[in-house]
Amino acid sequence: MRFTFRTNQLQAKLAAAGVFLAFATNSAGVVFGDGPLTFPTMSGSQIQATSYNQPFGLLDDGEIGREESSEPVEEPIVESVPAADYKKLLERVDDMESSWEKYQDKLADEAAEKKKKPTMKISGRVHLDNWNFLESDAGTNFLETGDPLDDPEDRWDFRRLRIELSGDIPNNMLYRLQVDFNNPSEPELKDGYIGWKNLPGNHTLLLGNQKRPIGLDHLNSSRHNVFAERPLAVETFNEDARRLGAAMYGYSDDEMFNWRYGVFLLENIATDGRYRGDDMQAGVYGRLAASPWYDEISGGRGYLHLAIAGSANDTDPDGQTDADQNSNEARFRTRPLARSDSRWWNTNRILGAEDYQQLGYEFMLNIGALQITSEYYGNWVGRDAAGGFSGEDLFFHGGYIFASYFLTGEHIPLDRVSGTIDRVKPFENFFLVDRCTGGTGSGLGAVAVALRYDYLDLSDEDIRGGDGHAVTAGLNWYWTAYSKVQTNLIWGSINNGGQGQENSGPSGTTVPLAAGVDGDFTALGFRFMADF
Repeated sequence: MRFTFRTNQLQAKLAAAGVFLAFATNSAGVVFGDGPLTFPTMSGSQIQATSYNQPFGLLDDGEIGREESSEPVEEPIVESVPAADYKKLLERVDDMESSWEKYQDKLADEAAEKKKKPTMKISGRVHLDNWNFLESDAGTNFLETGDPLDDPEDRWDFRRLRIELSGDIPNNMLYRLQVDFNNPSEPELKDGYIGWKNLPGNHTLLLGNQKRPIGLDHLNSSRHNVFAERPLAVETFNEDARRLGAAMYGYSDDEMFNWRYGVFLLENIATDGRYRGDDMQAGVYGRLAASPWYDEISGGRGYLHLAIAGSANDTDPDGQTDADQNSNEARFRTRPLARSDSRWWNTNRILGAEDYQQLGYEFMLNIGALQITSEYYGNWVGRDAAGGFSGEDLFFHGGYIFASYFLTGEHIPLDRVSGTIDRVKPFENFFLVDRCTGGTGSGLGAVAVALRYDYLDLSDEDIRGGDGHAVTAGLNWYWTAYSKVQTNLIWGSINNGGQGQENSGPSGTTVPLAAGVDGDFTALGFRFMADF
């Protein structure tokens, strides 16, 4: 019986080439070309090759059952291949298959072994600052140096020189260690924790030194923030942000809601890594955030972020007048949005303060290249009379609002799982190179302008920590997604301050001031930054 197979000439050549590859090395005498197609057939103790002039292919449904073609078919040309050679070929194929299976098993074993060991990722950041105090007066001179005639010094500083190690520990653990070497003689611990991830309900539990969940601008990474320094209120009411504690992180399945809550010791262990003391003063912190509008179609170029956060803290009312070795005080302070030597807004340690509570809100609206963000925080301090202070309860508060706009059209992304901003990715990187054909090639990068207004009030009753405001104009030039330069020009004013400079009380504490200090200032800063 003979069958007729039809296809085009190209398919026939491809099929012939496949057979050729299988037999070419040991099958002399089997010939393929533009002429008749030759295929192996078994005949006795030899393999024979049969040639057909007609191209072949599978019959379609319409051809099934047709009678064979009446067209004449040439007699096949038969060429033989020794059976021993064919047997050797089959043995070689078996060896190749066995070797491949062993290789695949080896890869699987190596992958399984890797899953049993912790992973490690190395990252870091470099932030180099230049700050110039263009204008100051007797009041701000006193707040900076303690001398009305000694003005703030201009400076170059490494604001951050951080190295970070992080990774996973089988089966669902993680770790992170981050140390800052901006002052090489006294490294500072930043993040230092272990944790458990993929817990029920999209939860992660972290144990160690980590950020307390209050203040959007503090929870944002310093790599991504719009301005060089954090707002007055955010830094004041969560100074240095990180403390030793345990915190739970979670988010909803649709990523609309996310939350953080935990318990943290009040003492900052960044420079010594340890806590000592008989009293374990601590604070309970929590934050609930939502992004009720998030434009998926545009890739997140439009969104609305809202959040509330708060804390309740138990403090040491004796300050350093007792024999305790800890620093669990109520103290609120910050620098003037620039890297000064002293903190100009400063209540110092508040003697008699037994506790304080905080409550704040966050608002962030992004529409394409435009973003508007604001936060406000209130801080209530309960105290008894001590060290000559009245003992009246205190209320401090502050907030900010800013607008940012990308002249080149990019936007600030939102990480919905954490409720923080993410990395800006320029449409094109900044570069300037010679072209091989002559001339130069260049890329602009991304450019954004921003304007922020800050207000902070740390003066109440007989505490004169400063009451003032500042306006910051910013220009951000993103060279790449991992490098940029920030320029900030700051105009500020402070009234009724000086509490932090009046260190005339027992053991470095303060005494009530008859009058506060007023001052104005102007500062210009540049930050050159990259991360990896």
